[in-house]
Amino acid sequence: VQLQASGGGLVQAGDSLSISCVASGGTFSAYVMGWFRQAPGKEREFVARIRRNSFTDYADSVKGRFTIARDNAKNTVYLQMNSLKPEDTAVYYCAADIKDVYTMRYREPTSYEYWGQGTQVTVSS
Repeated sequence: VQLQASGGGLVQAGDSLSISCVASGGTFSAYVMGWFRQAPGKEREFVARIRRNSFTDYADSVKGRFTIARDNAKNTVYLQMNSLKPEDTAVYYCAADIKDVYTMRYREPTSYEYWGQGTQVTVSS
């Protein structure tokens, strides 16, 4: 499975931004899709995931502000980000795995086999 993320950019605090990730080379609907982010000097951290049944999970830091969604007909997963903060600045990566993890391990990067190249999101204060 190949993943291509896009839509990042420079925005101001309080703005909204939507990023997307297109998958190819597999049956998209069979995959759990996730978004992670990595700020300079920090470890890659979980942001959100959407399971095959469209159930979603979010990091506490983005709950209520970010929304993950998928369109299986377009092989695309989206991350709508509202009320952006400077601390949201990071490279955002989409990830995919055929396995549905039922423990908190779904928040670990090692639970995802496929990764996109990342898209930069910068939030200025």
